[in-house]
Amino acid sequence: MTRTRLLAALVMAPLAIAAVLLLPTPWMAALSAAAFLIGLWEWLKLAEVDDPIARGILLVANLLLMVALVWASRSASGGSLVLFRIMAMIGVIWWLLALLWLRHYQFASDHDTHARVFKLAAATFSVVPAWCALSLIHAQQPHGERWLLVALMIVWAADSGAYFAGRRFGRTKLSPRISPNKTVEGLIGGVIAGMVLAMAMAPFAGASLSQLPSVALVAVWTILFSVVGDLFESLLKRHVGVKDSGDLIPGHGGVLDRIDSVLAALPVFAFGKSLLGF
Repeated sequence: MTRTRLLAALVMAPLAIAAVLLLPTPWMAALSAAAFLIGLWEWLKLAEVDDPIARGILLVANLLLMVALVWASRSASGGSLVLFRIMAMIGVIWWLLALLWLRHYQFASDHDTHARVFKLAAATFSVVPAWCALSLIHAQQPHGERWLLVALMIVWAADSGAYFAGRRFGRTKLSPRISPNKTVEGLIGGVIAGMVLAMAMAPFAGASLSQLPSVALVAVWTILFSVVGDLFESLLKRHVGVKDSGDLIPGHGGVLDRIDSVLAALPVFAFGKSLLGF
């Protein structure tokens, strides 16, 4: 499984990096919207929306929300990012609330309409703000595309660091009721790996020496919230008794299994970057 996982990552990573660095923001926003909506489709399955027509209607509704945000951001001067900043902030607030959901992990664990409504709302509050944050980071000048790459690579490094540190040193369970394989040692390894990557890549994105402490602070919170996103998807899967959100990516499961951390991390990174001004 590790070999398959590694080979799939070696194929996906260069494509993702090339897209981030080379595509203009409108094309990057469109490509990421497609990926996020595939993840949303899988989320809707985890929320037990079994009817493909109903799932399709919900998917289109979220797509229309994205389109409406773009349309409302247009102006005579070319456009405004205010709505995208607001949505990124809403994303941060949502993931703070998600911490309470993780603490009360049995909330909405039943299989009736009441539980499904909460999970559908969570899907929109996870996917749309993350997409707005991604577009916001990429559009900001100078070097927005480089900062987006830094944000994504922080999450990737933290995920890989946690995976290998957990396999090698993992002893203490992080959240056994939600994700039995995650360990405190893995979390520490992920934080270290993500921080090393952040400090190494920040100058590439244009950060000065004086800005590195701010980058480090945002990177820490980005990593911690990426774990929250990962745990929340694990919670959804545990509620319905499945291992992966899908089987689209060999060795990695579904698209949602790959972007769950990113969904929580991007709003935090975008908000922190705007707040601390690097």
